[in-house]
Amino acid sequence: MDPTQPHAGEVLPPDPRSFPDFAAERAEADPGFPLSSPAPSARRRATSEATWALLGLNIVVFLWMVFHGVSVTSPTPDDLVRFGANATDFTISGQWYRLVTATFVHVGIIHLATNMWCLYNLGLLGEPLLGRWGLVATYLITGVAGNLLSLLVNVVRRDLSVGAGASGAVFGIAGILIVLLSNKRLPIPGVELQRLRRSVIQFAGLNLVIGLGTAFSSVIHIDNMAHIGGFLSGLALGPSLVPKMTSGRRQYLVRQKLTFAVASFLLVLFGYWISHLK
Repeated sequence: MDPTQPHAGEVLPPDPRSFPDFAAERAEADPGFPLSSPAPSARRRATSEATWALLGLNIVVFLWMVFHGVSVTSPTPDDLVRFGANATDFTISGQWYRLVTATFVHVGIIHLATNMWCLYNLGLLGEPLLGRWGLVATYLITGVAGNLLSLLVNVVRRDLSVGAGASGAVFGIAGILIVLLSNKRLPIPGVELQRLRRSVIQFAGLNLVIGLGTAFSSVIHIDNMAHIGGFLSGLALGPSLVPKMTSGRRQYLVRQKLTFAVASFLLVLFGYWISHLK
């Protein structure tokens, strides 16, 4: 996201507390499912550890910035660059770690709160389907993919803007959920499964439209390329996982590792190609 204005105007995803607790039911029926925690008191912890960890890391980074003199509401581009934002000149010159660190840096408290609420909702829905490490991998891979697409556009346009925020990764989680929720073998009634999937599609679609609409605004600046890149990469990750979701834990985890490894390799190649465009 462009740092000149905080991220605003997003449509929030549905509250996961209204979703059926299908993951635990599936765990009892099939120990191979990503989540296996039959104890109700431990179930929520088991299905949300990665979500809370990602939320906590984003919040800690923001507090660290504030404690070091960064404005709570209006960080400057220099502030964002200092704490790891995706800055075209710095990233393309070899500071590729910014593609990752930028997913934890936010442009003010409103930007942070909006992204964290979306991450909370989508994370609690996605973690039972992906597992803890699967959710973290999806966050990082799709967040980097979004930042790479943004970087490519900036290099082509010779734009030196600075991007930051978790929204690319949030869109990535939405993208992979749209695909995973198409699996009719999930232990969810058909009508409910369609409702969940439709809710995520509406969330992603409306936010993409809102973001594209700000391209004509001089007040709000949203990095639409990061959103689109994150969303498309999330969609791309999903199809190879669907066939193994109900094939047992071992097979599913093997497929996850292979899928995420291939995706990471492709992102490295994409970044290498971008580095030779300057």
